[in-house]
Amino acid sequence: MSSVALSDTGSIHNRRITAAGLLVTLGIIFGDIGTSPLYVFKSILGDRPISELLVYGGVSAVFWTLTLQTSIKYIWLTLEADNHGEGGIFSLYSLVRKRGRWLLWPAIIGAGTLLADGIITPPISVSSAIEGLKILDPGLSETYIIAVVLIIITLLFGFQQFGTKVVGASFGPIMLVWFVTIGGLGLVQVLHHPGILAALNPLYAIKLLTVYPKGFWLLGAVFLCTTGAEALYSDLGHCGRKNIRVSWILVKVALVLNYFGQAAWAMQFVGKPLGGDQNPFFLIAPTWGVLPLILLATMATIIASQALISGSYTLISEAVSLNFWPKVRILFPTDQRGQIYVPSINWMLWAGCVAVQLWFKTSSNMEAAYGFSITVAMITTSILLSQYLRGVRHWALPLVGFIMLVFLTVELSFLIANITKLLNRLGILVFEWGLILSMWVGYKGRQIKNRYLDMTTWGDNLATLQELSQDETVNKYASNLVYLTRSKDAQRIESRIIYSILRKKPKRADHYWFLNISLLNEPFGMRYTLETLVPDVAYKINFQLGFRIQPRINLLFRRVLEDMAKHGEIDITSRYATLQKRHLPGDFRFVVLDKVLSFDNQLSFWESFILKSYFFINRLAISDQQAFGLDTSDVTVENVPLTIQPYRQLDLQRAALGEAQPATAVVAEALI
Repeated sequence: MSSVALSDTGSIHNRRITAAGLLVTLGIIFGDIGTSPLYVFKSILGDRPISELLVYGGVSAVFWTLTLQTSIKYIWLTLEADNHGEGGIFSLYSLVRKRGRWLLWPAIIGAGTLLADGIITPPISVSSAIEGLKILDPGLSETYIIAVVLIIITLLFGFQQFGTKVVGASFGPIMLVWFVTIGGLGLVQVLHHPGILAALNPLYAIKLLTVYPKGFWLLGAVFLCTTGAEALYSDLGHCGRKNIRVSWILVKVALVLNYFGQAAWAMQFVGKPLGGDQNPFFLIAPTWGVLPLILLATMATIIASQALISGSYTLISEAVSLNFWPKVRILFPTDQRGQIYVPSINWMLWAGCVAVQLWFKTSSNMEAAYGFSITVAMITTSILLSQYLRGVRHWALPLVGFIMLVFLTVELSFLIANITKLLNRLGILVFEWGLILSMWVGYKGRQIKNRYLDMTTWGDNLATLQELSQDETVNKYASNLVYLTRSKDAQRIESRIIYSILRKKPKRADHYWFLNISLLNEPFGMRYTLETLVPDVAYKINFQLGFRIQPRINLLFRRVLEDMAKHGEIDITSRYATLQKRHLPGDFRFVVLDKVLSFDNQLSFWESFILKSYFFINRLAISDQQAFGLDTSDVTVENVPLTIQPYRQLDLQRAALGEAQPATAVVAEALI
């Protein structure tokens, strides 16, 4: 048996910190969290009368939320949990899944809530920017703003199929201008009211939660300041830990200055409500700068939405590889590594964004529904992170326990404060739990199938295979016959493959190939092992692919054949005399065994429900030959009934000819 690496990947963290790297990081990583000043402080103030405790307490809570959740939890701790340079909830799950099957739940719940966030972040961000036009024209109709937002969102999703390689180069410079601008606007206001810096004292945040009337429930609005932190971790693989950490210094300074600037500006209205339509973010700018700021904010929110959409594609790609999601078409619009496009998810998110915009209409209404999903996602990340720190990094149990106590206390407080938003987001709740249940059904259905997978040892079948290959009384089915197998063991094979070769229709071939694919915990690794079952007749290839690698079997198999030919291990020249004389290669035929649920099953209600749901969901998936990149002209599909638990043996007896038949039998015969 030989083992060969198909590619070598170095750690992304070996990259040096460069100006270009930092600029790219600003454009890719911090769009979501960077545009949160558009709506966070406006949501905290709401229609409440301005008071020192409300303003100082609100901005203090924002500062310490950014510090605890973003700086400490994500920038410092969670970025350490990289999977060969990749981040995200499924990367983290891949690192810790051996510590318990129960970790499946935080992984799929976190993934489902993150995907659900993808249908509300673009509308709330773009709406918040476009609504700034009301400052210039207070009579601007709501319908006009909704139409503009829908046009921008539609163009954004429509552009995804072409990739973002061309326009992506401008993301970094635009976000740099954005952060410098919002930081500068905030600094001007802080200089006018420097007393606001006293809010750096966490006591103001504590007083807001304990003294201010219903102050605890304001945490639902405060939490919005850190909603991009989870996406920040998901995009780790694009930029690397060092660039993210250094860039965060500029981002946090700009965010804090802007939040404190909005708070300082609001202090001139003590005793009066600001009004829901008044957004401090735009009002701290000079009159001449409002329109340019609106245009800049619109570009920034589009970039923020783009990062979230790209993250959703990556999430689904990983879910497919981990068997949580049915196989869907995944395209590569550019030659840039890691840039993918998933049409089905793209248009699903577009439909969700349009529905959210039409239902909620304004960013203020969306604020009342935003945040709950991300809170749940952060809690699930904390659970997985605790297993990583304890099981992979081997941190002391008391230290891990203390860290989790701090983060879970904060996050559960945010969750409780966000529970009041449930009634406002029932439609989104149905959407995200539909995603979660689909992932669970995909995992559980495959688990049930594999549990009853009928495997057999090769035994005498290898000798039969060798004889069949040389039996000229059987018409040759193909020069090279290729099967996909779930068996990782060279001594065992699925019974249905043996049945397909020897019994369903004897399939004679010069060479038989059995390919197995298994997942690596790393994202981009590509290796294979080669086992010779019968010299010059039958071979077993085990591909070991990273969870971010698409299993393009045609390309991978061709690479293995090239390696074998190079080392003189095989001659794939056709054995037909005419073609052999001209040194032409033999043909290849892939046989895909398509499993269908047999009616001959006697399952429990629960397992029957799971399997029927599994096969129903997979009707929406692409075929195996499409998923594995097989040329359809070289593929034969055979339907194989999946009989997991057959009915008890029928008590059918043979009767002698002329023997009297029961009346019921006669009736049955008439019915037939």
